[in-house]
Amino acid sequence: MPSLEGRSIETHIAADIPSSLAYANASLVNQHPGLSGLYPLDDGYEAFAARLALIRAAEHSLDVQYYIWRNDTSGQLLFHELVLAAQRGVHIRLLLDDNNTVGLDKILTALNQEPNIQIRLFNPFMHRHWRALSYLTDFARLNRRMHNKSITADNQITILGGRNIGDEYFDMGKGTLFVDLDILTIGPIVNQVSNNFDRYWNSASAYDFSKIVHRRNKLQASTPVFKRRSFNYLRADSYDNAYNRDNFINRLLDGSLNYQWAHLILVSDNPDKALPKSKNKSDADQPADSLLVASETVQSPVFKYKKASLTLNELIASVVEPQKDLLIITPYFVPTQTGLEYLFKLREEGVRVRILTNSLAATDVPAVHSGYVHYRIPLLKEGVEIYELKNQGFLKGPRDRAFTGNSESSLHAKTFTIDGQQLYIGSLNFDPRSARLNTEMGVVIQSPEMAKFMNQAINEALPDVTYQVKLSAQGKLEWFKINDKNHTKVYHHEPDTSIWQRVWVKMLSWLPLESLL
Repeated sequence: MPSLEGRSIETHIAADIPSSLAYANASLVNQHPGLSGLYPLDDGYEAFAARLALIRAAEHSLDVQYYIWRNDTSGQLLFHELVLAAQRGVHIRLLLDDNNTVGLDKILTALNQEPNIQIRLFNPFMHRHWRALSYLTDFARLNRRMHNKSITADNQITILGGRNIGDEYFDMGKGTLFVDLDILTIGPIVNQVSNNFDRYWNSASAYDFSKIVHRRNKLQASTPVFKRRSFNYLRADSYDNAYNRDNFINRLLDGSLNYQWAHLILVSDNPDKALPKSKNKSDADQPADSLLVASETVQSPVFKYKKASLTLNELIASVVEPQKDLLIITPYFVPTQTGLEYLFKLREEGVRVRILTNSLAATDVPAVHSGYVHYRIPLLKEGVEIYELKNQGFLKGPRDRAFTGNSESSLHAKTFTIDGQQLYIGSLNFDPRSARLNTEMGVVIQSPEMAKFMNQAINEALPDVTYQVKLSAQGKLEWFKINDKNHTKVYHHEPDTSIWQRVWVKMLSWLPLESLL
């Protein structure tokens, strides 16, 4: 790895620097002292329009942090908008996890040549063409990734949650599209996000792009460099139509977005979590395993992993212990044995526990599904309710807009609600990888209104978009599906899958992969 000596240490701009966004937010924030305004982005088209509007509204700075940035239509459009923002004087810091930048070196080189754009790669691969070879010599480092997602304009407005940048996250494209959830926020939470970005930008895992990619490239960061073979003009027109229809930038600048006001708490890992054990001092004081357990050392715990990340420790301190109801929505659910014990404890105390995750037909990572299948029968025996998303359907979200309305859907949102009082939205999955290997971030929202609304929306959608998994009288798994005529169909194996899919997952379940899932 190249030396970090001489790398600049930078911080975000102050929130009191005059800007159009500051002017739009000032009176709203002053009317709700101590609270942050949030606007849910459950619709993929609107989520894209919001990001586009945020970039176009920025006057001083954009801090952008993502795990995945696809070189597709949405990715190329947003790259081009960053260039236009830089050319009008906006200072842009772009931090990308390097695991998913395959094929982007040429485009990122062009961006990095812009005077107002700085790019850093998190945990980069030194071999750019034969990346897999790097795992042979540096697996301990490269297996740890930055899973965070946020974009912040002028330290005034931020968008964070579960979405990466790519057509499948914005309800556009072929194949499986993701059911996801973000929030756009203003108020005190924004400065917390900006401080957290600085931690990652200046961390020991963030390398200047020019130190990793040495390429002389005469291409300029203008429209032609982005409109590659993967650019689809029909999709671009659809995004443009959605942006014009939503009129999002005007609503940002005139303060007319329908914000909900609540106390928000940012929970985020320390970026040192991405360093190998020998360099990560925070690992020294933590137990060896990475399992989900109940915490008896914190007054109001929900989840805790042994060798827990800062995200999970902060999460524990920020939420109340479930007394009546716990709803977990996660695309990847691998609770581990100790996690079972905690969920069993909640059930013994009379807490209703519901889990919504992907079915085998809907998942985009069959290996993770192989780690989940071991836990269904034990959970069901203890009265935990399990729902698995169909690969076709939609979920209702706030404002009666669809989470997604696509022919093929895969759950990607990560959230949970507690007793209809609090909810979490972010990047954290309920699996060992999120606890031990990836850095994560999200917000705890202390809003009974929003938590209850989310609960109600999910309750109404579950019969239409999921299979409910139950145990037969003989203790075998069954999947129940309600059809259009309110008739129930029962499956005795994973619905909408082939025998080869089921055999493959069964074989994977025999392998000792759980700590990597």
